[in-house]
Amino acid sequence: MTKTAWVFPGQGSQTLGMGMDLLDIPAAKDKFAQAEEILGWSVIEICQNEEEKLSQTLYTQPILYVVESILADLLREQGHQPDLVAGHSLGEYTALYIAGVFEWSAGLYLVKRRAELMDSASGGMMAALINFDPEQLEKVIFQTPDVVLANDNSSVQVVISGTTAAVQAVMTQVKAKRAIPLKVSGAFHSHLIAPAAAEFQDILESVEFQPAIVPVLSNVEPIPSIDAEILKERLNQQMTGSVRWREISLQLPANGIQRVVEIGPGKVLTGLIKRNSPDLILENIQSAAHLPDSVLSPE
Repeated sequence: MTKTAWVFPGQGSQTLGMGMDLLDIPAAKDKFAQAEEILGWSVIEICQNEEEKLSQTLYTQPILYVVESILADLLREQGHQPDLVAGHSLGEYTALYIAGVFEWSAGLYLVKRRAELMDSASGGMMAALINFDPEQLEKVIFQTPDVVLANDNSSVQVVISGTTAAVQAVMTQVKAKRAIPLKVSGAFHSHLIAPAAAEFQDILESVEFQPAIVPVLSNVEPIPSIDAEILKERLNQQMTGSVRWREISLQLPANGIQRVVEIGPGKVLTGLIKRNSPDLILENIQSAAHLPDSVLSPE
C-alpha cells in the first residue's frame, strides 16, 4: 500500500473565496458556526467579501486552520488516512489536530491566541529570497546582527526575518534573482517576537496534548514523533524558531512516504516538495471539488 503524507500550508496561501464551496455540506456548515462562536467573527463573511482582512494575521491564521481542517475531516470521512503529517508554520496546528493531538476547538483556540499575539508583535520585517548563493547568504546573515533564516523552504527559496534595517542590509548584499518583502506585521520566526512567544507558552500549557495517532514532522525539528510532550515542546519553540521545510521535504521519502497530499488553498508546499524530493507523487485538495469522491452534487 502507498504510504501517504498529508501536509498543510500556512500564512500566504489564503485566497478570497476559499472554502466557500464547503457551505453546501452540512458538517462543514456546522464547523463554520462553531468557529464563529469561538472567534467572535465570521470566517464565511471574511472569505467571501473582505480581502484586506483575509490578509491580516489576526484573521488569516484561524481561517486557514478552519478551512484546512474541514477539508481534511471530509477526506477522513471518505475513508482516507495519512501515514504521516506536517504543516508549514500555522499549518502545523492543522497537522497536530489531524494527528489527534488536541480537539478541534482547542486547536482553534490556540490558533486564535497565536494570531492575536503575532498580529500585535509589530516591528521588523520578513523577505523572501529566490535563486541566491547559499554560501553568500549564510555568511551575510552570520555577519549581520538581528536577522535570521526564518523559513528554509528549498535550496532556491528562503525567507529571512529581523529588524527592518538588518533585513534590508541582507537584501542589498546577497545576489538573488528576486528579493520580495513580505506583507506581514512583524519579524515572525525570529527572536524579535520572543515576548509574544513567552506569553503564548502559558496559553499552550493550558491545553492538554495527547499522543499522536500518526507521526508528526515538526517545523523546528523534522524528526517524526508521536510523543505528546515532545510535540508540545516543539510547538512551543515554533513561533521564534526557523521553519525547516526543506528538511521536512527530504524526510518524507526517508520515512517511506511515496505520496503527498497538500490540503488547503494553493500549491506552494507541493511545489517546494517537488523541488526537494522530485520522485514523490504529489496531489492537491484545495476545495470540496478536489476531494477524491466529491461530496458536492453535480450541477
